[in-house]
Amino acid sequence: MGFRLGLRGKSLVALLGTALLALVLAGALGWQAIDSIRTHLGDAFARNFTLLNRERILAPVSRELALSLRLAHSEVTRRWLLAENSQDMRTLAFTEAEGYRQDFRDHSYFLISALSNNYYFNDSKSPFSTAPRYTLNPATSNDGWFFGTMKDTHDFNINVDHDVALGLTKIWFNVIVKDGDKPIGLAGTGLDLSTFLKDFVGSGEKGVTAMVIDAKGAIQAHPDDKRIALNSAVRQAGYDKSLFGLLARPEDVARAQQAMAASVAKPQDATLFSAQLQGKPQRFAMSYIPELKWHVVTAVDMDAAQVIDSKLLLPIALAALLLFIAAILAFIYAVNRLLIVPLLQLEQSARAIANGNYAVALPPARLDEIGALTTAFGSMASKIQRHTEELESTVRQRTGELIVANQNMVAAHKKISDSIAYASLIQRAILPEQQLTQALGSSQFVLWQPRDVVGGDFYLYRPHPRGYLVGVIDCAGHGVPGAIMTMLATAAVDQAILEAGVQDPAALLTRLDDIVRSKLTRDQRDMIATNMDAGFAWVDRSTQIVTFAGAHIPLYYHDGEEVQVIAGNRRAIGDRHRGEFGNASIEATAETRFYLTTDGFLDQAGGDKGFGFGNARFADMIRQYARLPLAEQAQAFAATLAAYQGEHAQRDDITIISFQLD
Repeated sequence: MGFRLGLRGKSLVALLGTALLALVLAGALGWQAIDSIRTHLGDAFARNFTLLNRERILAPVSRELALSLRLAHSEVTRRWLLAENSQDMRTLAFTEAEGYRQDFRDHSYFLISALSNNYYFNDSKSPFSTAPRYTLNPATSNDGWFFGTMKDTHDFNINVDHDVALGLTKIWFNVIVKDGDKPIGLAGTGLDLSTFLKDFVGSGEKGVTAMVIDAKGAIQAHPDDKRIALNSAVRQAGYDKSLFGLLARPEDVARAQQAMAASVAKPQDATLFSAQLQGKPQRFAMSYIPELKWHVVTAVDMDAAQVIDSKLLLPIALAALLLFIAAILAFIYAVNRLLIVPLLQLEQSARAIANGNYAVALPPARLDEIGALTTAFGSMASKIQRHTEELESTVRQRTGELIVANQNMVAAHKKISDSIAYASLIQRAILPEQQLTQALGSSQFVLWQPRDVVGGDFYLYRPHPRGYLVGVIDCAGHGVPGAIMTMLATAAVDQAILEAGVQDPAALLTRLDDIVRSKLTRDQRDMIATNMDAGFAWVDRSTQIVTFAGAHIPLYYHDGEEVQVIAGNRRAIGDRHRGEFGNASIEATAETRFYLTTDGFLDQAGGDKGFGFGNARFADMIRQYARLPLAEQAQAFAATLAAYQGEHAQRDDITIISFQLD
């Protein structure tokens, strides 16, 4: 009985606390409900007001733009601007323009020649004239809008500006008149700014600010005309005359930029966001007009705008009161069922199990929901203990398996690495490094840098009683596939030299192309990359003539004064289409230095922007170091490439062979 009395006492305390808590919650929920309703209605008001303004602006402005486009695209207008001094064409052009003036909302139009910079303007407030009102001057800042528009890549722009010469402030529709692709002038009309602001921006609604901004955020229309960014279509508007300048915080600017992007993506809808406008919290709605590249913006001050009817507050208060009463009744029912103590005991048992102690004391068995919960809790504790033990066993087993798998993987990696290293030794063994050094000595150098341990580039040297043949070959691919391709290429080159000889590089390339095609079927060439770039130079010691032919590889040489380049054929060996290879001959002197390079050097990324090294930079490098001994040139070339490459990874295999008459 004492336990029950204690529980009742605790229940009473809990009930009082619950009542107070329910009262606070009911008040908070009631206020939140009111605020939520006000926000919802404010959002709907801002969205609908914005979409309405969008349609009010789109129709008349689109009409003015369409008429301006027709005037600018008129054949009569174009011909007159090309023959501005022709009286007949002038009469015809202004007769047609006068017809458009009657249709323009502002009953005005302008025509400007980009050839003479003459500005023609007529409206209903001044006498008709075919003479220019004034001549635009590129040195005058007030005329900068015209010359900026003529440089624009768009066909038209809509610009809010004050024409000093005419004394008019309008929304100008500037449409470029073109002769073919050449801009020859402007044509269009204007809307009176004050009328536009009154008709389309002046809402008259308390707490509502309507405005129009362009794609850069510059204000095109605002209830305060001092906020409008004049001439923003062709020059950067001041920050204070943009939507961003009206916002109070950087995060508000970011929200506005995100809303602009979202409204561009969904121009038929309105995008909502919250921000502070000139220090006051506002709810914004934004909609995009693609035809004009304008954003229609509405800012609603929730505290000032009438977005909620005060008569709605009474039903909300009654709903909050009913919610409060329901919460009290629910808590009375829960406390009377005496749930607190059993649940606390189960909580203590759960904490013990979480700490790894599964020998817990559960509440006594009862023939009600608490008893069923206690039984289920005990069953759960037993299963958790059993699963924990099984998991620990499984973790130990899997850990052992992972250790064995890791050891096997390390062993396999070592075998692969050893095999590739051995392949590198084999590949270096087939290169004629020693033959070149013994035959030409200091009259040659080779820069061979595969991207990986092995590569797809190689070079060759073949001596002959009358001279020798040198060349470079760049097989498709790099690494192991490229190295395997060099085996095929080496065998093909040997066979081609045996059949075509070394004194005719073009014939050698032609025979090499035939051999490669014969070794692989058309299907195989389509499935894998088997083409290769090649360049061969035959050096005739008796005549001192170097004969060159290349397949996608050029020959660079320095004649003692300047760098010259002999381009190779555009087709590679084994290309989809056969190439026709021809020889080019150069009479060499002792000062002539020759260079053959694969594209790995030329394509290497580097510099500040990650561009390739390139042919021009390669020629400049030759020109800079051409007078050094060839051995020193090799070091200079390698250092130049390393400095340019910087932190960029090597893209491809690199091979350069250089020689001179010994």
